[in-house]
Amino acid sequence: MGRIMQESAKDKTTFKEAPFLVIKGFLMGSADIVPGVSGGTMALILGIYERLLNAIKSVNGPFLKSFFTFKWKTAFKELHIKFLIFLFGGIFAALAFFTKVVPLQVYMFTHPEIVYGLFFGLILGSIYILYKTLNEISWQEILMSIVGVGIGLWIVSLVPADTPENPAFVFLSGMISICAMILPGISGSYLLLIMRKYDYLLSNIGMIGGTETLDGIIGLLPFMLGAVVGLAAFSRFLSWLLGKYHSQTISVLIGFLIGSLLVIWPYQNREFVEQVRETVEIDYTSERAQELLNSEVNENLPEYERVGKIINPESSFDEFKKIEVETVKKKMIKSKPFVPGISENSNPDTNVWGGVIGILIGMMMVGGLDYLREKS
Repeated sequence: MGRIMQESAKDKTTFKEAPFLVIKGFLMGSADIVPGVSGGTMALILGIYERLLNAIKSVNGPFLKSFFTFKWKTAFKELHIKFLIFLFGGIFAALAFFTKVVPLQVYMFTHPEIVYGLFFGLILGSIYILYKTLNEISWQEILMSIVGVGIGLWIVSLVPADTPENPAFVFLSGMISICAMILPGISGSYLLLIMRKYDYLLSNIGMIGGTETLDGIIGLLPFMLGAVVGLAAFSRFLSWLLGKYHSQTISVLIGFLIGSLLVIWPYQNREFVEQVRETVEIDYTSERAQELLNSEVNENLPEYERVGKIINPESSFDEFKKIEVETVKKKMIKSKPFVPGISENSNPDTNVWGGVIGILIGMMMVGGLDYLREKS
């Protein structure tokens, strides 16, 4: 404990570093939000991996004891507060960018082959990067990889196309996925994809800043609590595991990634069900009502608005009429992979080249990041 206390007291972050840490946080957040790129790998490339681990370890027993006994001045002396504020400021900026400016949760529905192809290529590249970290490949590493493949296939077979959105499962998703932040080569977003909570998380983040801010925060709260518990419970265990059994742990992770690749194969027949999330009544003559009545509904989006029934349709005056506006959310209930042009269930409308290009771009991105890591 004395060593951890000593480490956590060495937060030498200065305000001059703030812009650089925010930028590094943005790059880490960008890596965390794209399945296949690990935030831990990005931290390694940017030269802040050790500082990140020490900052996480600063949330230790003495800190929690001081915090919950309201000795906050003592508590925050132990915490790497400046480093964490600057870094997570950049991470949150990246989350906002990829949900507001470049909404990945929308593109997953409108351009699935390209987006999932990109994710698939990123994971393939990550497998190669992890493979390079092994000093030697013996029968033990091969056996552990086979075990990892079995675990990956087993988890994929257990996880349904649609997982619950109740607070308990969202909490569990946050607890598991956050651990990837300190594991170079493993993407937390990829774990969320496996647990079918990736689009849920992005959708709730996207609500913040608009009329549904409160709903978004409520939806994210179990995830955030799970993330805090996950970091507190597993960060030291994972650090110990990598330090004590590095090759075996990496081998299991490689196998796990290979076994679970089927989830993000870009060519899949996906079936969705529509759920009416909210219904509101608005004036028939309002600008919003007329826009909805005169425009074509884009049902390819993960969430869209459509006109329901008209209230008082027999009225001679439009001013006395109202219409129902339904907010419809699409949820995937079934997903079946295929090989274009070969499988019997092959979809002729599939954007085959979109998937191929996405895979190639993903692999090149990981290769570029690995090159930067080796140069640094």
